[in-house]
Amino acid sequence: MPSLSLINSQPSTPSYAALIPAAGSGTRLGKGPKAAVTVGGRSLLAWATEALAPHVAEVVVALPGGLSLPADVPAGVRTITGGATRQDSVRLLLEATHAEYVLIHDAARPFLSAEIVQAMQAAVLRSEAATVALPVADSLVLGDVNTEQARAFWVQGVARENLWAIQTPQGFRRELLQYAHAYAAAEGFAATDDAGLVARLGHTVELVEGDARLFKVTRAGDLALAEAFAGPSESRKV
Repeated sequence: MPSLSLINSQPSTPSYAALIPAAGSGTRLGKGPKAAVTVGGRSLLAWATEALAPHVAEVVVALPGGLSLPADVPAGVRTITGGATRQDSVRLLLEATHAEYVLIHDAARPFLSAEIVQAMQAAVLRSEAATVALPVADSLVLGDVNTEQARAFWVQGVARENLWAIQTPQGFRRELLQYAHAYAAAEGFAATDDAGLVARLGHTVELVEGDARLFKVTRAGDLALAEAFAGPSESRKV
């Protein structure tokens, strides 16, 4: 088990790095790696890096092997080769920076506002771990998928009170997140996001209310919605 001594020191002057794991193949969207998919005439990665760069000391992106940064990504963005999974890519990104605090963001969430980035930075200073999230507004139901019929059926309703849908960015004191990743790797545990790795240590994760516009471009319908929201101008900002 990694030593807990790694997470005991508090930096005197905070510095931030934005880390973007973008090494996936984009299978569900079907347009190749999502980092290079365009919305409103700009790559998803350009949207994400331009939203984060003014607020951090550096931006580091994990890409698939052999893929270069899209030409419209701002100068100064560093790249590394990502791992086999998102969790592997984030671990490698953490090793690629010395910043005291990190913001982990999905390239597939292009419409990130400065207000949310700043709210996240403040939350990380307070709590050492935080994530953007939205209170669930829709009715929820547990379903059962019949693979033979390719149909899904209602099993039972799920109360939505106190439920939140997780978005990104997620922010952490870097050494805390590194410890969480090392602990998970030692136990062979996989999570869908980094806040889940920290929460399983028993550490508090602060929820910062997000924005419905911070949706993730995962399928064709999401891409159509993103195009509609981006509008015709290549220079539109949230």
